Amino acid sequence: MSKSLRLSEKWFRRGLWLVALVFAGFLIGLGSTIVGDLPQVERVRTIEDFIDHRAADPLRATVKASEAAELQASRDLDQIRLQLQAAQQAGANARETFGNWIATRRATAQPDQDPELIARTKALDAIKQKEEAVQRQVNAQQQRMLDARQAEQRARTTLAELERDAQVKLDAEYRRIELRVFAYRLALTLPLLVVAGWLFVKKRKSTWWPFVWGFILFALFAFFVELVPYLPSYGGYVRYVVGIVLTVLVGRYAIVALNNYLARQKLAEQQPDQVRREELSYDTALARLDKGVCPGCERPVDLKNTAIDFCPHCGIGLHDHCEVCETRKSAFSRFCHACGASATSSEADAKSFTPRTPPQPAT
Repeated sequence: MSKSLRLSEKWFRRGLWLVALVFAGFLIGLGSTIVGDLPQVERVRTIEDFIDHRAADPLRATVKASEAAELQASRDLDQIRLQLQAAQQAGANARETFGNWIATRRATAQPDQDPELIARTKALDAIKQKEEAVQRQVNAQQQRMLDARQAEQRARTTLAELERDAQVKLDAEYRRIELRVFAYRLALTLPLLVVAGWLFVKKRKSTWWPFVWGFILFALFAFFVELVPYLPSYGGYVRYVVGIVLTVLVGRYAIVALNNYLARQKLAEQQPDQVRREELSYDTALARLDKGVCPGCERPVDLKNTAIDFCPHCGIGLHDHCEVCETRKSAFSRFCHACGASATSSEADAKSFTPRTPPQPAT
């Protein structure tokens, strides 16, 4: 096809294709922005929207109070342990002093009536009692910490069950949101694809074809890039079914188009030779000849064979002779390549034609 175009026409077509691509690029950018902002029409949901607050709020308060009680008990325990260490150290020192004193004192006949021995023994008992009292405080604080920790664990376990139930509801809601957003995208892109199909069938060869092709490229990108990746899966069933439906639709269109084309070709091949050539556009005929096929039936023909003037498949004339100079030329040429006469020249032009004589070689 390109060899049948004028040089300026080639560059104009290339520029118009560039216009189509630029136009499609801007449309794609606008469409991507709109499609990307579609999820914003849905409110963002969180787990708090689905959890049972009547059951969860007291549990959270219990967790918070238990954490505070455990923290306070831990601080108090640290202080009491210091007191216990001091009491234990004091008791150890007192017992060591008492042992040394016992070793050095002079034994009496009646130790139970020794006032100093009784006083020291009572002092040791008092220190021991104080140490035991501090130890009981330590045990009480440890018990408080254990109760607070266990209460926190029970509350967290129950709260986790509530949050799991809420997460299941949140996931289900997000699946519904994805389906709604997909429906929005489908409602936006499917009409574009329908319009693009109509433009392809009716307007792709019109004067404004660059904008038509730009819109077609944009619609294809919007459908297959902006929509298909968000197609729900459900284990692949939806995508496979959609793929089957699209394949059937495209295949049916191709089969119908092929049958219609063959019917048109069969009908055209029954027309007279002159009528068939007149129905073929000049550019179409040249493009098919350039590919080495018959302009009428599009079957391969050896056009370089000078003995072939008609298509052996459909019988359409491929070569004829100029009515003026009798030179063999393409039947689809508008002018003779040898004398420049129009292909529609009359017999009067042929009679007035003076053939050119080749120059004589110099002697």
